[in-house]
Amino acid sequence: MSNASKPVPAPEAPIWQGRSSQWTNFIPFALCVLILPIPWAAYRWLATRCTKFVLTSQRLRLEDGILSRRFDDIELYRVKDITLDQPFIQRLVGLGTIRLLTSDASHPTLTLPAIASPMEVRDTIRQQVELMRRERGVRELDVSDNDLL
Repeated sequence: MSNASKPVPAPEAPIWQGRSSQWTNFIPFALCVLILPIPWAAYRWLATRCTKFVLTSQRLRLEDGILSRRFDDIELYRVKDITLDQPFIQRLVGLGTIRLLTSDASHPTLTLPAIASPMEVRDTIRQQVELMRRERGVRELDVSDNDLL
């Protein structure tokens, strides 16, 4: 028998090709989206929980830090201006952000974010600032560049 009678097979050619859908990874991807924010949210919760403001008769003390703690005091007579901001969401839940403009070198602007009963706290700070200024005989003097000429 001769080889001429056997048919020659056609060269192999792809008929279909494809890849698995990423939908097979839906659960791992969903878990990543849900789990990765948890450490960030836990850090934010802990940072907020570890930040404390203490108003005394003479100063406002800031205590913050999670592992390493920082304590900073602002003498009340150094407070120049007090601003209260109440964005809509904070106002709905009885919170507000108090900003103090001071002549303090370490904190020229100190923000007390999302404070409960913000109007009462602002008024208390203002009263203590005035009391400390009177006790120490401190007066605020604003000087502009034009006054120096």
